[in-house]
Amino acid sequence: MKIGMIGQGAIGTYVRDALLERGHEIAATMTRSSRVEELADDIDLVIDCAGHEALRSFGPGILGRGIDLVTVSVGALADADTYAALQQAALAGDAELHLASGAIGALDCLQAARVGKLQRVTYVGRKPPAGWRGSPAEQRLDLDKLDAAAVHFEGTARVAATEYPKNANVAAAVALAGPGFDATQVRLIADPGVDENIHEIEAVGDFGRFSFEIRGRSLPGNPRSSALAAMSAVACVERASQRIYF
Repeated sequence: MKIGMIGQGAIGTYVRDALLERGHEIAATMTRSSRVEELADDIDLVIDCAGHEALRSFGPGILGRGIDLVTVSVGALADADTYAALQQAALAGDAELHLASGAIGALDCLQAARVGKLQRVTYVGRKPPAGWRGSPAEQRLDLDKLDAAAVHFEGTARVAATEYPKNANVAAAVALAGPGFDATQVRLIADPGVDENIHEIEAVGDFGRFSFEIRGRSLPGNPRSSALAAMSAVACVERASQRIYF
């Protein structure tokens, strides 16, 4: 496939290298000064690995041009205006916005469960203190001196995704696959006793009950970037290039 990229950070670099290894062509790399109008007409899709602001800035224009878009910045959709702008642009351009599953799995199970009634969906995110640097956790906890696990956020997925734009994309993915941003409860924990990013999801509904845990590693050089999130973006592109896929 002929692909455009937004973002050259840890996730963007991983995605770019992985796609090149799989024979895809990176035809454009967009930065803050780029313009959507500069994208070639023959690009198959664009991948956003640059965060919420990049999705807000470039997403509507890309979709409006009829170009499919893959994003790992799922938390940006917690903002109702952003969601509406992306949806309207996708409809106008007859394009699709693919939400990469990010650092979490089993979202297909949660999507199926919401066909019935969901009584409760909770997400708990646990990371080492360094994984919360640059977030509101720094104002709520002394991350350098933490000697025991401590909760620094408890509330809805909408508030979590808004306050933690670089750390709560998983909470947003769970909300979108499940009962929505305002009905999904979130707890975020800094834990000096772990060296992985741990995600726990529990759902209770008409289907029964399930719970699962993922222990993910971060990308080298950036403790806030999930390796699985980067891999999910690559997998999303691979699915788009196949005729038979999950």
